[in-house]
Amino acid sequence: MAEGEMADTGQAEQPGQLSVVSAATDGIRVLTLAGEIDHDTGQALRQALDASGAPRPRIVVDLSRVTFMDSTGINIFVAAHRPLTETGGWIRLAAPGEAVMRTLQIVGVDAVIDCRETLHQALGN
Repeated sequence: MAEGEMADTGQAEQPGQLSVVSAATDGIRVLTLAGEIDHDTGQALRQALDASGAPRPRIVVDLSRVTFMDSTGINIFVAAHRPLTETGGWIRLAAPGEAVMRTLQIVGVDAVIDCRETLHQALGN
C-alpha cells in the first residue's frame, strides 16, 4: 500500500461489525479498528494484519474505537506477532479502551505485544 493510501473494509455501523481502515505513515502501517472483534468479524482483522512479503513490516493497531474483543482477537494478534518479529518487524497495539485492555492483561498479551496508551506513543520509538 502506498504511503498515505487508505483502505476501508467497511463501516461498523451495526452492532457486531468491525471496520478496518488501513493507512501508512512514516513506513508504518496503521490499522484503525472500530466495532467488535470476535469470531464473526475476525477474518477482516486477520487479512489486514497479513504482511507476508513485506520486509521488516511495522504495524500499529489503533484499538480506541473497539467496543468488544474476545479470544478471537487475542489469537489473531498473537498469531500475527510471531511472523512479524521473525522478519525483523513488529506490531504495537494502541489506545485500547478499558474493557479491551483488561482482556489483554488477563491473558498476558500486554507482556508479549507492545501496548501503548495512545496512537502517538505507538507511532514513536
